[in-house]
Amino acid sequence: MSDLTPAELARYSRHVLLPEIGVAGQTKLRNAKVLIIGAGGLGSPAALYLAAAGVGTLGIADFDKVEAHNLHRQLLHSDATIGQPKTTSAAQRLQETNPFCELIEHRDGVTHDNAVELFDAYDVIVDGTDNFTARYRNNDAAVRAQRPLVFGSVYRFEGQVSVFAPHLGGPCYRCLFPEPPAAGSVPGCGEVGVLGALCGVIGSWQALETIKLITGCGEPLLGRLLTYDALSQRVETLNFPRLPDCPGCSAAAQASPLPPEPDSAATCAPAISTEPTTMPESDSFPFEISVQEAKTLLAQNPDTCRLIDVREPHEWDICHIEGAEHIPMRQIPEAATELPRDQHLLIQCHHGGRSMRVVQFLRAQGFAAVTNVAGGIDAWAREIDPSLLRY
Repeated sequence: MSDLTPAELARYSRHVLLPEIGVAGQTKLRNAKVLIIGAGGLGSPAALYLAAAGVGTLGIADFDKVEAHNLHRQLLHSDATIGQPKTTSAAQRLQETNPFCELIEHRDGVTHDNAVELFDAYDVIVDGTDNFTARYRNNDAAVRAQRPLVFGSVYRFEGQVSVFAPHLGGPCYRCLFPEPPAAGSVPGCGEVGVLGALCGVIGSWQALETIKLITGCGEPLLGRLLTYDALSQRVETLNFPRLPDCPGCSAAAQASPLPPEPDSAATCAPAISTEPTTMPESDSFPFEISVQEAKTLLAQNPDTCRLIDVREPHEWDICHIEGAEHIPMRQIPEAATELPRDQHLLIQCHHGGRSMRVVQFLRAQGFAAVTNVAGGIDAWAREIDPSLLRY
């Protein structure tokens, strides 16, 4: 006698026909609880396929709201939901996909304080975040909650997928990358871009790994990192071991409290760092200011304060601030010899990642009067000049 209703059997018949899944596997999916962290580029395809597959309960954790630049890759959202919390937009879309699925919104997202308790309420955790602070926190919390963490990441045209589950005998994220990169050393997807369809590929792989973990079919990516290059259509799988003294999943690590988080997050995937990194401090010239503070400084000190835009030429052509000076980031080392040391240099890019690295570099070269403009031109367009085109 089937535990599935006639309506469920009709909806999931193509799953039930697979002997590796069958009625038993589909029942496991119905009874499963999966937490999707991030209703974005990876969380969208992962959540859509898991809802369609019949996962009984899906939790969606995200503190952000839908913006227009999300829509080329975050398929849970639409023009009609711009401005809504992503969890609300996602829940509406997923309910339309499968009315049998229970949706739970976690509008505060995953935090250091709630991570372990939140993970403990679910069977599998799907990590669709885009910054290293969140990834290390999610890994450490999943280890302590003894829940498998289905990892995915995207960067420009490349993606990665793996499953971290020390309680199942596999390694954790810190076995692969013991420590996060320095804050500001890695450009985010908002700085360098990402191919929208790539998110669909990697997010779908995350859904596949989740289904395998729940139903017990196939071989999950435990101790294996799948890498994908969309430009060449190359897929490689790299084996990596569990580290005996891993800072994330060793016995001592698991017995300790969740590690504290750094003040800022590096985003996306590893990239070339800017050297040197020693930064002299100055009370007169803060390391970082808001766009509002930058506007005030430029207005009050037009002769001694300069705004330098370090974005690429094609970005400059989309929009730029009147009076700004354009020096692409790659040209900064050469241009540094010509930059004045007796003026206050305000460095700006798209969201603040590249400009932060430029500030670090220039301060290391002895420029004390150099400051990062937090949020970049995107924040300037939101808060100061809505006529600027956003991208």
